[in-house]
Amino acid sequence: MNAWDILLWGVLPYVTVAVLVLGTVWRYRYDKFGWTTRSSELHESRLLRIGSPLFHFGLLVVIIGHVIGLVIPKRWTEAVGLSQQAYHVQALVLGAVAGTCTLVGVGILVYRRRTTGPVFSATTRNDKLMYLVLVAALIAGLATTLLGASGGEGHDYRISVSPWFRSLFTLQPDIGAMAGAGLAFHIHALIGMLLFAIWPFTRLVHAFAAPVGYLFRPYVVYRSRAAGPASRPRRRGWEEVGRR
Repeated sequence: MNAWDILLWGVLPYVTVAVLVLGTVWRYRYDKFGWTTRSSELHESRLLRIGSPLFHFGLLVVIIGHVIGLVIPKRWTEAVGLSQQAYHVQALVLGAVAGTCTLVGVGILVYRRRTTGPVFSATTRNDKLMYLVLVAALIAGLATTLLGASGGEGHDYRISVSPWFRSLFTLQPDIGAMAGAGLAFHIHALIGMLLFAIWPFTRLVHAFAAPVGYLFRPYVVYRSRAAGPASRPRRRGWEEVGRR
């Protein structure tokens, strides 16, 4: 273990979290009106209807896969009867499909943004940086998925990256475990930390304001004003106040 390992895997993760939290608080306090994706659906909707679902649903599966792979210890999956080989097969299939869908989706969105004049005019430097880092993270993630499925302890992130990730929450980072991981995992982790560091300063911040409440709100009842069985017949003249 050297000074670079301590800096990259023992210090940088906490710096990233600090930038993410403080940057989000700053953005919310001083740029509430900019806390948005700056929707451009009015300018172009055909490509958006294809690229956006591919990107968002693919990314959701990718996030779930990361939670399972990084948070759930290897011994837990083995305890419920999921063998090492079976785990790598499902990780390869789901990870490759979800990662590819996400990458294709963001590719469509980037192409749409570049070829649609009004949308490209509204693209900021932060947007360009965000797309670059996001695509790099997806490509690196697909590479680590393929390596992890190839087998062998050298490519098994659940005995290197996962213990290091979980140790960060106990404030006792297992630097040696991460230092022993392969180069592809190092690159993926560094790009991931860069993505989270720039997150509060890009349009990605809208993820923290996802309208989850809409899933649980009551239905909005609409009633037609046209004459019909469910409508009260109209009367000429004035009506008493409060009368229904």
